[in-house]
Amino acid sequence: MPNERLRAALLQRGMTIAALAEEIDVDPKTVERWITKDRTPYRRHRYAVASRLGLDESYLWPEALTKEQVTQVSDSEIITVYPHRWAAPRDAWGRLFTDAQHQIGILVYSGMFLAEDTGVQRTLADKAKAGVRVRVLLGDPDAPQVAERGADEGIGEAMAAKIRNVLVIYKPLSKLDNVEIRLHGTVLYNSIFFADDQMFVNTHVYGVPASNAPFWHLRKIPGGEIVTTYLESFERVWEGAKPLQPGD
Repeated sequence: MPNERLRAALLQRGMTIAALAEEIDVDPKTVERWITKDRTPYRRHRYAVASRLGLDESYLWPEALTKEQVTQVSDSEIITVYPHRWAAPRDAWGRLFTDAQHQIGILVYSGMFLAEDTGVQRTLADKAKAGVRVRVLLGDPDAPQVAERGADEGIGEAMAAKIRNVLVIYKPLSKLDNVEIRLHGTVLYNSIFFADDQMFVNTHVYGVPASNAPFWHLRKIPGGEIVTTYLESFERVWEGAKPLQPGD
């Protein structure tokens, strides 16, 4: 069976077989066999093709990666694990968002610590003005899930109050082009912050404030599945969330 995924990827990017072959230093007939005869390239070539096309290696050749290989590649996505969010260097947040070229995503209940950081707010605004898509998901202050999280952390109604305060802080940002803010009512197992292929994940632990919970720094690489899993979760929450209204 032909490899239609590889063929379609080339067509979508307006790239010829010869051009791809030249970029990864193989014979054009080799690339043609990868497509027409569904031959599986060597791993270094799979990685080179996936990187050039901006796709996961596992998408182009789903049968090529064994479970062991997938685990090894996914392990490589983990840059650092901190015991607590507060243990992560403060300037890491600036670097995360400053390096963004295409998109930024934030999924929290309130994320008050981030909203109160004027440097981060300035960076988000600058990135939006430069054409970067900025999406922010905040908890719906009227949602029962938010009330439950407030109870879990022992702060009660203060959780909803924090979200309302953050909404006020984000008002200038929300008026900019390329910025979208939505309210969600999901059970939030993790807070997610990403910029292109870099990601922070703040785990949530029952009875423990988010600032004191473990914190992961991840980077998406072809063939890895950890970052992809969190990105897919972000998109599911985004699709079910309601856009911020003028009165919110």
